[in-house]
Amino acid sequence: MYQIVPIQAQHDADICRIIQQVGAQYGATGAGFGPSDAEVTCMSQHYVAEQRSQYLVALLDGHVVGGAGIAPFLHYREIAELKKLFLLPNSQGLGIGKALTQACLAFAQAQGYQQCYLDTLSSMQSAIGLYEKLGFTHLKQPLAGTLHSGCDVWMLKIL
Repeated sequence: MYQIVPIQAQHDADICRIIQQVGAQYGATGAGFGPSDAEVTCMSQHYVAEQRSQYLVALLDGHVVGGAGIAPFLHYREIAELKKLFLLPNSQGLGIGKALTQACLAFAQAQGYQQCYLDTLSSMQSAIGLYEKLGFTHLKQPLAGTLHSGCDVWMLKIL
């Protein structure tokens, strides 16, 4: 059975490795992709309640197998961004991605966000299917100010 817990400093190295490893499997390397963001090396320092953000990790048998976060989208008070949902291959298909995403969306609602934005890659079909099932709709272009220019799928959900 898995657990979903808020990230702590002790999880930083594991989630950094997972984000970069899984990102590389989908070609998400270099500038324009989330795994290259500076925050990846110390996620616990960047996702804090005071900034209306949270990063959650999934533990399977006590080991970090993935995570997902929610944070403000740029300077917009009403738009959150679902960020860095990455799972090791052996933990996919267990409902962990759905649980992480739902927990992030619940946090976003509790923080007063009205919408949730995300960007991803068209090669991440299982993630896109999950987002669609959870009520995200496709956008024709990224929201203005999107940092991940390498992404080719943009989605939005009304909370």
